[in-house]
Amino acid sequence: MWKGAVSFGLVTIPVGMYTATESKTPKFKMLREKDHSPIRYKRVAESDGEEVAWEDIVKGYEVEKGKYVVFTDEELEAAAAGDRNRLVDVVQFVDEDEIDPIYYKSSYYLAPEKTGAKAYRILLDALVSKQRVGLCRVSIRDKQQLATIRAKDGVLVMETMYWPDEIREAEFEELDGDADVRPEEVKMAEMLIDGLTAPFEVGDYQDLTRQAIEEAAQKKIEGEEIVAPEAPEPTKVVDLLEALKASVEATKKRKAG
Repeated sequence: MWKGAVSFGLVTIPVGMYTATESKTPKFKMLREKDHSPIRYKRVAESDGEEVAWEDIVKGYEVEKGKYVVFTDEELEAAAAGDRNRLVDVVQFVDEDEIDPIYYKSSYYLAPEKTGAKAYRILLDALVSKQRVGLCRVSIRDKQQLATIRAKDGVLVMETMYWPDEIREAEFEELDGDADVRPEEVKMAEMLIDGLTAPFEVGDYQDLTRQAIEEAAQKKIEGEEIVAPEAPEPTKVVDLLEALKASVEATKKRKAG
């Protein structure tokens, strides 16, 4: 995506930034039913519904409902001038478990330039040894981001984060009341968790939705009819403790089998 540098203390390490993930969610295009012609979307003004040409479009920042401040590209560039240095600026190191995963957004690989290979390896090995992550500021697409860098499989991984005020409060009225939880119910839930606990093997998981759509698309190409399988009726939970006991027994049988 860009070439820049990782900076911590007085050390600067030239790196290149690369996207670490890709979405493979099936994508659909809107078509006209009668001839499958793709549909285009037009840019229209809300006030009169007239189409607006690209050259007549400006960028507006809404300061209050229905009121905007208009910026030129030059003004935005000037405002974000400090966010264009392509520097991964490490401001401190923390234990990874101090950061709640809710803060993480996107992952990127940081690969060393030839001139920074040794310094890169030193930082990588030190992060592994201390089991820490670097908390840093970085600019991506002209926007300053909070991020971490960590060592993974011999490479530095940078993960951008939400700013603290972007995390919504978890306020749900359903959690306000006291639930009548019995100790034996918690104990049974703990047994169920133990029964379902196993080492994480990423290869055990596949995107079943994508597989199903790809298989269905192939069947339609071959002229087969797509028939939805009958969904099982959900069982009604009469007694929570009995349901937990049944779940524990079912888990034991599955492991034994």
